Amino acid sequence: MTDILSNDLKGKRVLITGSSRGIGAAAARAFAEAGARVMLHAHATLAPAEALAKEIGAVGVMQGDFTDMDQVRRVVAGAIDKLGGLDVLINNAGTMVGRKRLSELTDEFISQVFDLNTRSAIMASQAAYSALKESRGCIINTVSIASRTGGSMGSGMYAASKGFLSTYTHGLAVELSPDQIRVNGVSPGTIMTDFHRRYTTPERLANIAKAVPLGRLGTDEDCVGAYLFLASNALSGYMTGQILEVNGGQLMP
Repeated sequence: MTDILSNDLKGKRVLITGSSRGIGAAAARAFAEAGARVMLHAHATLAPAEALAKEIGAVGVMQGDFTDMDQVRRVVAGAIDKLGGLDVLINNAGTMVGRKRLSELTDEFISQVFDLNTRSAIMASQAAYSALKESRGCIINTVSIASRTGGSMGSGMYAASKGFLSTYTHGLAVELSPDQIRVNGVSPGTIMTDFHRRYTTPERLANIAKAVPLGRLGTDEDCVGAYLFLASNALSGYMTGQILEVNGGQLMP
């Protein structure tokens, strides 16, 4: 498989949003190792992204706030310009924003969650459409196990935003199939990144780990194979509208 990936992904132009840390950063390393030309994206954490770009030989880093759709469009357009086109768009930017119960929700909070986790992916895909149509490329959306479970206490808005994106992945796959643009998703389970260090207590994480059939929480690196697989025409060229679950058996169909 390593040879297939190296041959198939070498030189591919890849934009990974939300790639300064966590799953996005791990995916960037993996694509660079496979010979792809990678463009990173960061919002507030620009220094780690710049350090990562230097480490892996990325084409560069685009900075932008993905709750602002004008900035989303600017980042995608800038990446396409610097890469000279686009073969793979990975919509990975997103986070929980915060844990809030129904009684605590505000219009501003709801908008922030959906803009960051859902609307930005739609606008990035729209901005990348012409370039992906030209290259017959692909879109890979990062969703979440929460999109199927509803999340945990206080994360309902995040779960709903990822559920929307998961459903839209199916719809967009149908819509873009005549253009030979494949659209799929990766749905991580409980992955030990800054996300859970910020939003989940150690006690809760320990209980989740005990319930995972494989006996541990996931890591960033556990997720990268799914992205490489879905980006490879040689390995997944007949797949579109699919969501790959990466959760150690935490959730089974």
